[in-house]
Amino acid sequence: MPGESHDPTDIRSIAVHADDVVTALEATEQGRDAVLRVTAPFAGRVRARIHLVQTAEPADDGGDGPGPIRIPPGKLVAEDAPAYPHAHETEPDGDYDVEAHHERHAEELATWREQVREHFVETVELDLPTENHRVDVKVLG
Repeated sequence: MPGESHDPTDIRSIAVHADDVVTALEATEQGRDAVLRVTAPFAGRVRARIHLVQTAEPADDGGDGPGPIRIPPGKLVAEDAPAYPHAHETEPDGDYDVEAHHERHAEELATWREQVREHFVETVELDLPTENHRVDVKVLG
């Protein structure tokens, strides 16, 4: 198609869905390797989608073309974004009750999921094989 390329430096902006970023952040905090991924062909505007990296997956799985660009979800939120609430941090005060802990943790997660959406960055630096390349970030949803 016109405007498509195998050169990732042709990218000027990436579009990410807010839900994908939040889900990838949460998965990363839970020990899974989740990224937002852009695959060739590249254009001025591209979409980055959530991707769970498999342990046996090669870093460059682009076949004969360029490999995908993987963006860690933490690069898409500002440094002042709220910290992910781990279960040990949400234990209720006083006598321990499993149901109360579960409810409090679920509430803290829901609050975090909403608040982190207010901290998306406007630009991100892509780590390319030969150089770094800064692009705009457009958040959908």
